[in-house]
Amino acid sequence: MYDVVLLTLGSERDAPGGCGSGGACCGGATGADTDPATGADAGALGAADRCATERPRVPVLACVDALNARGARVQTVTARSDAEIDEVLARLDGPPRPDGLTWPDPDGKTRLVVATASDGQLRAVLRRLVRRYAPAPSRRPADLPGDRTLPDLPPVAVLPLDPARGGTHQDLAAQLGLPRDPSAVAAAVLDGTPRRLDLLRNDGGSVTLDGALLGAADDAGRPLHWRARVEVDDTILTEGDEPLLACAIGNAGGYATLNDVTLLAAPDPADGQVEVAVAVPVVVRSVLGRKRVRLEVRRARGRAVSVLPREGKVPYLDDGVEGELTRKRSWWIEPGAWAVWSI
Repeated sequence: MYDVVLLTLGSERDAPGGCGSGGACCGGATGADTDPATGADAGALGAADRCATERPRVPVLACVDALNARGARVQTVTARSDAEIDEVLARLDGPPRPDGLTWPDPDGKTRLVVATASDGQLRAVLRRLVRRYAPAPSRRPADLPGDRTLPDLPPVAVLPLDPARGGTHQDLAAQLGLPRDPSAVAAAVLDGTPRRLDLLRNDGGSVTLDGALLGAADDAGRPLHWRARVEVDDTILTEGDEPLLACAIGNAGGYATLNDVTLLAAPDPADGQVEVAVAVPVVVRSVLGRKRVRLEVRRARGRAVSVLPREGKVPYLDDGVEGELTRKRSWWIEPGAWAVWSI
């Protein structure tokens, strides 16, 4: 039978030092994880998430009961820092390798369930998995696939804490068709098989599971113009000399539409490619000579994308986590790098 760790992310408010003393909250980044491109914490989850899991939630308790009923050995852990997340992930390590690399155990009997109040929390755990198992370029082993920079990450089960996110505003679990009922999540952990999915890494040191949306709006909700050079592999969507309303970088479909505009045509989290779209306002003339603005959406697919802001800061959401882009940022796809337990 399996050992199952059910991990939730909590706040350090009730821990020595607390959030106000420079600690990381909800798996947020410490100083070592600060994004060099933005100066912001790469894994910060926002105030709403920090207090979302202070006490065991009903879905957590129900999942524990379902796992216990099946004979699993269950431990619940609330991690309030990256270090505490890492302590849990260490249980997924494989035996020592001759090259000294820390590697996941493909035949391990410990399974991980991540209880998530947001996609940002799930991303925080995956970011720590990448930090743990991705070797430095100088230590790249011969058994690593040529199109990857890290090994197959251990599968995780996802226990959504917010049932409403399976409706109109879908979280990643809903997009992937993963179970939301705690007993069904327990069954996936014990009886399921790994479903491998693509992962986006970026040169700011973080990861993206769903996607990123770049752009901003004013207080009235009107989109603001900004400029950036956007390149997908060898395809240039814009040089940065024309205004943009939005740029969507999609691994899955969370940012496929913006208001009534379809940005991403067919994002697929398991096809080994990232889909990118930019929305460009274009002035056209009618047959009567009148000017009007038409929104032109340009799309491309590939292995990597780069965005170079031409002026100022570009706000963005990455898996629901806010940030500001101040210099060039590159994302690249890691095909099949992470996995979820699925029936």
